[in-house]
Amino acid sequence: MEFAAATDTGRVRGNNEDNFAVAEELNLFVLSDGMGGYASGEVASKIAVDAVVQQVRAAQRDPSLPIAGVPHPGASAVAQRLASAVSVANEAIRLEAAKSDARRGMGATVVAIQFHDERVSIAHVGDSRAYRLRNGELEQLTADHSFVADQVRRGKMTQEEAETSKFQNVLMRALGPEPDVLVDISEEVLLDGDTFLLCSDGLSKELTRARIAAVLDRGAGVQEAAAHLIRMANDAGGEDNITVVVVRFASSAVGALVAKLGRWLKES
Repeated sequence: MEFAAATDTGRVRGNNEDNFAVAEELNLFVLSDGMGGYASGEVASKIAVDAVVQQVRAAQRDPSLPIAGVPHPGASAVAQRLASAVSVANEAIRLEAAKSDARRGMGATVVAIQFHDERVSIAHVGDSRAYRLRNGELEQLTADHSFVADQVRRGKMTQEEAETSKFQNVLMRALGPEPDVLVDISEEVLLDGDTFLLCSDGLSKELTRARIAAVLDRGAGVQEAAAHLIRMANDAGGEDNITVVVVRFASSAVGALVAKLGRWLKES
């Protein structure tokens, strides 16, 4: 497994409200896009990524920790814990927002992926995305919790109309605004050669899926791919903060990952 992460303020915003976290020992990657004002968004996204990592790490040390949030029947223990960690992040943002009027109403999106048992578990809230490139095809693995995405799913708006709508930034679900948040989770089988991308909407709103796929599929290293995606988003306008996390599995990576997880399970 090789990975790279990068973030950029973009060409319009005055500060960067995106954050990411990598916990290599957990095979865990988290990205968050904050909202709520000049400083509050940055605080909210930092709380989100830190809380998710801390909760997953705590559950590794103590599997008896209670599950937070809404249970997901049929999900793996890893996916349940990931959703629980996101619910804890939601509460952490709310507690911080209550401390001052300046931060009241702040919130964040979050997307997190964790690799285990030749699978990947995905948890997300908001419109930050997870993609998978497999055999040259780029697939979006998360469904945006935004007004325009909801309208497209309901057949009330075309994808083309959504991409130019003035309501693009309206979220239907995020961390922070409500005491309880519904966390979407999914799990996918991991195959040799898979490449995963986490990104904030500063990338997905500037670049088409075809352009993103072309960068990830051209055989460059993950560091170069991450940097190239950010450059392209900036060249396309850079109207928002841009954050990307790229994770790639070479042919021999899956076996090593499974062996590593097996050792972790025995030790825990």
